[in-house]
Amino acid sequence: MAQKEAPGELVVATNRKARASYTVEDTLEAGLALLGSEVKSLRAGAVQMADAFAQPRGGELYLHSLRIAPYGAAAAFPHDPVRPRKLLLHRAELDRWGAKVRERGYSIVPLVLYFKKGKAKVQLGLVRGKTHEDRREDIKERDTQREMDRALRRR
Repeated sequence: MAQKEAPGELVVATNRKARASYTVEDTLEAGLALLGSEVKSLRAGAVQMADAFAQPRGGELYLHSLRIAPYGAAAAFPHDPVRPRKLLLHRAELDRWGAKVRERGYSIVPLVLYFKKGKAKVQLGLVRGKTHEDRREDIKERDTQREMDRALRRR
């Protein structure tokens, strides 16, 4: 089920795998163009976003591989669970991020999916893949922080 984040916000899903696999360089909030049964499924928390990514196509940005399970009560008119979904952005943001994606090594991945004032929103991250050394550095930083916290607790 979804969890309460801030007043007026209801977090549906987070992409924990994204922060582990990528270095997030910039974030952006975008709206989602959804069908009615998709909104009902999102409110029920029936979404998987582990392998999702966004890609520019035809002057617009689409979210691929986001799986929203079919809504049970809409059995007569079900939606396709993994269809590409249009992201709603301002033209300047779309152009800026589209240019970055065309550069080598950048991708756009969804980080958080939530409702804000009743509208489905997704927090996108402009990311660059982490190398093996980057992951080792993260582990080292986490270990040193843990040691410092333990030392402070002992005092």
